[in-house]
Amino acid sequence: MKTLRIYLDTSVFGGCFDKGFIEDSLKVFEAIRQGRFILVYSELVNTELQPAPAKVKALSDTLPSEYVEEVQFTQEAEELRDAYLAAGILTPDSIMDASHVATATVHRADAIVSWNFVHIVKLEKMRLYNQVNLQNAYGFLQIVSPREVSNDEET
Repeated sequence: MKTLRIYLDTSVFGGCFDKGFIEDSLKVFEAIRQGRFILVYSELVNTELQPAPAKVKALSDTLPSEYVEEVQFTQEAEELRDAYLAAGILTPDSIMDASHVATATVHRADAIVSWNFVHIVKLEKMRLYNQVNLQNAYGFLQIVSPREVSNDEET
């Protein structure tokens, strides 16, 4: 069976050190270390982590390289991000959130994982992102919180 490829946005990295999110966030990283998932790791996360504490930035270094796929924010992702903005899913103030979803979509991640319940993991937003994805010949992107990933049991 194919190993699922998951894109983690920056909130999951920070969640590893946040009282309300630590348990499920750490479980996601442990599942990647065990090879249950491939992390689709974007340069956008690196950019957003620059001002973060060293322990947050170092999380990606704790993952075996065979379970990490580094991806770039491409022109194709920029165009899809702009389509999300044009559709009114988000405003330009939330451009990085739209950029994360677009990058995950363009690089064909099986899911994007986020603690952002305002701009990403929200039922109406999920529907709209996928509507734009389908209109632009991309597949359906699963959008979940770390809780859904950490509760997945190996079958």
